[in-house]
Parts: sequence; C-alpha cells; structure tokens
Amino acid sequence: MRSDNNQQEIVKALRAIGVSVAITNQVGCGFPDLVCGYRGKNYLIEIKNKETYGKLNTEQLIFRDKWNGKIAVVTSVDEAYEIIGAL
Repeated sequence: MRSDNNQQEIVKALRAIGVSVAITNQVGCGFPDLVCGYRGKNYLIEIKNKETYGKLNTEQLIFRDKWNGKIAVVTSVDEAYEIIGAL
C-alpha cells in the first residue's frame, strides 16, 4: 500500500506534540493508515489527500462499516489535531 503525500507531515506534527503514532498503512484489508495514542485514548486515522476529497476505497468502506469504533478521515495536520483534541 502506498501512503498519501501528506502522511509524513501529519505524522511528524502529531509526534511533535506527544502523540504516539504507529504507521499501519501496510496492514492492508482497509485498515486505517495510523493508530495514534494521546492522553489515554486511541485513534484510528485514515489519511487522504485533499484531491481525493477524503473518499474511502471499497476495502476501507468495508472495514469502517464492520469496525465497532470510530475511524477518522483527515487531510491535514489541523484536522488530525482536531480529531485527537489537541487544538
């Protein structure tokens, strides 16, 4: 699996504020790109480029629909901060 071109920037920014980040885009089967831990909570985050309008592919949609938790889709550092409550 390839990563979106904004993944490195988002990962670097999250780690800079103390977020634990596991890059999981190689897992496949629709699993989100990042597993993040911040202030005792875990977050599954899918990174998309703005050009794709945050559109999930078929595998990602299936995974999301079967997952009994939340999965956030972000296109920027600010969106990632907002998801984890760091703004």
